[in-house]
Amino acid sequence: MTEMMKAVIVEDGAPLRLGDVEAPTLKSGEVLVKVAAAGLNRADLIQRNGAYPPPPGASKIMGLEISGHIQSLGEGVTRWKVGDAVCGLLAGGGYAELAAVDQGSLLPIPEGMDMATAACFPEALFTAWANVFDRVGLKAGEDFLCHGGTSGIGVMAIQMARVAGAGKIFATAGSDEKCALAAELGADRAINYKTEDFEAVVREAGGADVTLDMVGGDYVQKNIGAAKVDGRIVNIAYQNGFTAEVNFAPVLMKRLTLAATTLRARPVPEKQRIRDAVEKDFWPHVVSGRIKPVLDKTFAITDAEAAQAYMAKGVHSGKIILTL
Repeated sequence: MTEMMKAVIVEDGAPLRLGDVEAPTLKSGEVLVKVAAAGLNRADLIQRNGAYPPPPGASKIMGLEISGHIQSLGEGVTRWKVGDAVCGLLAGGGYAELAAVDQGSLLPIPEGMDMATAACFPEALFTAWANVFDRVGLKAGEDFLCHGGTSGIGVMAIQMARVAGAGKIFATAGSDEKCALAAELGADRAINYKTEDFEAVVREAGGADVTLDMVGGDYVQKNIGAAKVDGRIVNIAYQNGFTAEVNFAPVLMKRLTLAATTLRARPVPEKQRIRDAVEKDFWPHVVSGRIKPVLDKTFAITDAEAAQAYMAKGVHSGKIILTL
């Protein structure tokens, strides 16, 4: 008999609802996690609108990160055991009672950390490391510009850059309150993009060696203008649009690197490589409390529609979490 579970169901033109679906079947190297909390990401909203389908073989259920306890083990799992408290990255399937997670995408939850807090970390830590440190190689002493400084990814990227010994850290945000939070997390100069020109501010301060951008659109040219010689700019999203008219002359003259990456569809071994680096270089700082979660609001999974509506407003700072 097929095992069933509750999960959030998407139906065209209808609010999200909790319904019965088949529970996942484990592949080799996977564990089955009884989900306690799931993180929301803007990718969930884009997927719901049909523009970001899950990669082949991944669950069609929304949700890219979860926390919970391991309920069962697939073949070949060696590190983990039933009952372990874990949080992890998914290619899909987080808005559900049960989730299949590759063993190489899990992190151990520190003793005493609650499940909602633990669900704040995986997607943001993995994404920030894969882009800021791996793709464009932020080094100690280099100056860092982080857009979306109080987004789920931004709050982690600022703290990770500070832990890694970055020089000046610039962060953009959309209100004075959000700028204050970015400064509290480690930004030397928080820029309210609604009242200040971030390009002018950063250029006047000497420029950025590395820029993390999820805005795109007209920010593409402004990032180029704010970059130092040999600067590196990496895009992880294009919320202001995928197209822009760009003057590439300063890219040439400054010897800039323009990069863009996604995480969701990467192969399992690549995600494990990212997990290993995060666990080695940054997870100890999560355990010690030096890298702090920013949990804006929790919703019961039965209120997933309200949670996504809240995310769409863009008023939150840090993570929005569904609890089961």
